[in-house]
Amino acid sequence: MDDSLRELVLGVAATGLGAAIGWSFRAFLWRRALRRKQRFFGLPDHSESVLVVNRDPAAEGAVAHADVFALLEVTSLIKDCGAQLRVLTAHDARQGFGERTEFCIGGPFSNPRTAAHLEALLPGVHIQAGPHREPGHGTYTVGGESHRRRKGAVEYVLLARLAPEADMRPVFLICGQTSVANQAAARHLARHHKRLARKHGGAGTFCLLLKVVSSAAYGPDVVEVVGDVTRAALTPAPAPAGQGGTEDGDVAEGAAQDSAASA
Repeated sequence: MDDSLRELVLGVAATGLGAAIGWSFRAFLWRRALRRKQRFFGLPDHSESVLVVNRDPAAEGAVAHADVFALLEVTSLIKDCGAQLRVLTAHDARQGFGERTEFCIGGPFSNPRTAAHLEALLPGVHIQAGPHREPGHGTYTVGGESHRRRKGAVEYVLLARLAPEADMRPVFLICGQTSVANQAAARHLARHHKRLARKHGGAGTFCLLLKVVSSAAYGPDVVEVVGDVTRAALTPAPAPAGQGGTEDGDVAEGAAQDSAASA
């Protein structure tokens, strides 16, 4: 074998070896990122998850248009983790939490399971019920601060990861004042789950308050993080004077009259 042929063979071998090392390294990074994502969402390979959907009272129990897009965002996350998905309505999801990861979408007036989660897991959150047309209906109060919806201009949504005990699978709660706010929070979760995992820990509990700005013009695309309200949301507090909480009677009344918000 002459020198030219030897150099050619060595060059091909070096190229192949470099390509193999590069592929292996990229595969390692991909697997590590996947494991971190699975840990954050509590979704190891082939695990079970539950997606609890809300209903639009204005459309005879159908899912609101923007909520469908929220469901698609969440479904994509579950599929990426290699987990199995079961879709249930709030009335069919008669089971506890912690055995499997749960994604619960919608406010307490369109999703009774959200109301149950708020009462059991986020006792510091109060949502004003009553007739839909009353001023302040659906106002969120957390840590003594109230956040009132202005139709098409300002809408709020709570995005929470709730895991009361270390060995429990988390509940991801998307509780918006409107269906557009639900979609915005689901998109925020999909886009920023890495940053959320770094900030709050791969298995930590957190509750964020997000604000959707000018949804009439921008839809769910312009979102601001109002703040991390975890401590206030987890701390029981009395309901603000003149406002209802999320007791069963208030939720039932709100669900019958909250057709415009659909959240």
